[in-house]
Amino acid sequence: MTAEANPPDLIPAPRAVENGAGGGFAPDARTTLYAGAGTGSTERWLRSVVGPALGLPLPPGETENAENSLTLLVDDNLEPEAYRLEVVGGRGIEIRGGSGAGVFWGAQTLRQLLGADSFRRAPIGSGAVHDIPAQIIEDGPRFSWRGMMLDVSRHFTHKTDVMRYLDLLAAHKLNVFHFHLTDDQGWRIEIKRYPRLTEVGSWRSRTKWGHRFSELWDDKPYGGYYTQDDIREIVAYAAERHITVVPEIDVPGHSQAAIAAYPELGNTDVIDTASLSPWETWGINPNVLSPTDNTLRFYEGVLEEVLELFPVQTSPFIHIGGDECPKDQWKQSPTAQARIAELGVGDEDGLQSWIIRHFDTWLTARGRRLIGWDEILEGGLAPGAAVSSWRGYAAGIEAAEAGHDVVMCPEQHVYLDFRQDGGPDEPMPIGYIRTLEDVYRFEPVPPGLSPEAEAHIIGTQANVWTEVLQERSRIDYQVFPRLAAFAEVAWSRLPASPERDYADFERRMATHYRRLDALGVDYRPPGGPLPWQKRPGVTGFPREGAPPNV
Repeated sequence: MTAEANPPDLIPAPRAVENGAGGGFAPDARTTLYAGAGTGSTERWLRSVVGPALGLPLPPGETENAENSLTLLVDDNLEPEAYRLEVVGGRGIEIRGGSGAGVFWGAQTLRQLLGADSFRRAPIGSGAVHDIPAQIIEDGPRFSWRGMMLDVSRHFTHKTDVMRYLDLLAAHKLNVFHFHLTDDQGWRIEIKRYPRLTEVGSWRSRTKWGHRFSELWDDKPYGGYYTQDDIREIVAYAAERHITVVPEIDVPGHSQAAIAAYPELGNTDVIDTASLSPWETWGINPNVLSPTDNTLRFYEGVLEEVLELFPVQTSPFIHIGGDECPKDQWKQSPTAQARIAELGVGDEDGLQSWIIRHFDTWLTARGRRLIGWDEILEGGLAPGAAVSSWRGYAAGIEAAEAGHDVVMCPEQHVYLDFRQDGGPDEPMPIGYIRTLEDVYRFEPVPPGLSPEAEAHIIGTQANVWTEVLQERSRIDYQVFPRLAAFAEVAWSRLPASPERDYADFERRMATHYRRLDALGVDYRPPGGPLPWQKRPGVTGFPREGAPPNV
């Protein structure tokens, strides 16, 4: 066995790597695992995931740092998510973390050091593990919010595939899963007091095949939802991997599936809401919630069950959407106009702001924080609310300067459903071209912010909308390998965007592709789509030129 050269090909890149003394260390069947207090989740993960991949039983160790051992320790001297991994030549490995999460991220680094076969589900070949060179890796994240949003409303993702994505997030040291559960095309979470939300709202009679301009349809009924026990399972699975789950319940727009289930939620004085069904196509839907007390009470009931399913320990933030809410029906609705006059909020933007503020107050009283898309700034925003800045940097800058926490997720940079290349073979091409290098050069903190505002940029997030991502392989193709580049942006303390060493990242990706292969990820190869990844003849919606940097 020969030692690999330093520095290791790690993704995301660590803060510091120092060569150690002596030879390497290779775990074997006799290697013990000592897990100190607070490291139980990492101990379970190593024994259930990494150990079986390499044929390592990892029996319990009686003392820390014994000969031929792996030691896990919480060290209060480190920042909560930071870790220190030391490979002692010929002896063993120690991982110290500032918390259980820090230890877990250190274990993710160890998995990469062990080689691509550690990403498999069972051992292959002789089972021999290569030497890991003696070294010390000291590392910690740049941002506390390192997330990915998955839209399961347009196309449903089975719970087993959701948990697979939680594993993929963890492998890249991403720690927030934004769970987009409701939209016009489908309501995906069981609410026991309102059973029609899933009986009616989770199924549509057919689905547009391709972009909304496509003339093709998939004529079979489509749908699915998560039972409350499914949600509990997903949340528990995420918590074991130190991932926060942020559920999204969309109000007051993107609500046709809910209105189809309970027509009284819509603007009944403008349209026949009883004739609506979950939307079969894509775009911005005109059918929005009516601003009545009944609507508020209904969604309070929904959120009461949501809070029970997503405990505050694992889900301190609740996302309420707030984006793309056309005001046309409110302008035509006597009920909405009377409400505007009654509340003295001035106009329809003020009415939406009143709805958002209502739920901000409601959630705050229950120990949660509201977060919404940047449209929630329109008409004024409650002081404690946070903002997902998706329409560029401008709204995020405005929010941060006003003292609101901000998650930067501008569509121009980190919408992973956007096409990766301008070639004709890209499947159902959507949006602007965002290459692997483009994502790698994304900078979440815009220049010129005051120090106080910069402190309010709590992190960044990549968003995955699924209008044209019908199944797992399509999601994989759009997300990877770009999520690896995004993970490095979110975790590593990189130089300013133009100075980042993309050539070095690309070199490390040559190793990382083997890890993705072992995990069974259907990523886009560097040379372009494979024959079965293309979708000839299915219309997309490519946008030309450089995306606006706003």
